[in-house]
Amino acid sequence: MASIMEELITVMEDELKEYKDFVPVLQKKTKSIIENKVEELQSISLEEQQYLDRINNLDKKRDEIIKNIAILFDKDYKTLNLRSIISMLDKQPKDQLALSKLHDEIKSTVKVILDINEHNKNLIEQSLEMIEFNMNVIKSTWMSPGNNNYDKGANINGLGSSGMGERSFDAKQ
Repeated sequence: MASIMEELITVMEDELKEYKDFVPVLQKKTKSIIENKVEELQSISLEEQQYLDRINNLDKKRDEIIKNIAILFDKDYKTLNLRSIISMLDKQPKDQLALSKLHDEIKSTVKVILDINEHNKNLIEQSLEMIEFNMNVIKSTWMSPGNNNYDKGANINGLGSSGMGERSFDAKQ
């Protein structure tokens, strides 16, 4: 049983390292969003995906280990979580302490990641709103009266054939 706990600790240490290494990538993404560096954002997104793939693989490993622990302790896998595993390790205080610290550290690091992601999401939404506003301004200047109101004969619409409108000066009067 000690080896399965050591395996769980190792996987969680690896997972924590990936999460911690992921934070600067997200901070770099924030800076790129603020500075509107689209090409840099694309490369960061690829790097981000690589971290997520590694974290997902570690998560699957951790899940398999927890399934094995459930079998060992004759517990229902669906109700078994890390906190309950930690509480079952009363006779293994070293493993209990290590898992508890890892759990808390992963939890706080994931919270930082979620906060950064939420901030990035808000920045992107603000940027999209600004783009939409600018597009509406551009569209309204194109559509406003007096601009591009020419007919097929290159006369300005609404000004009659002389192009001077109804108030034009007539020399014959």
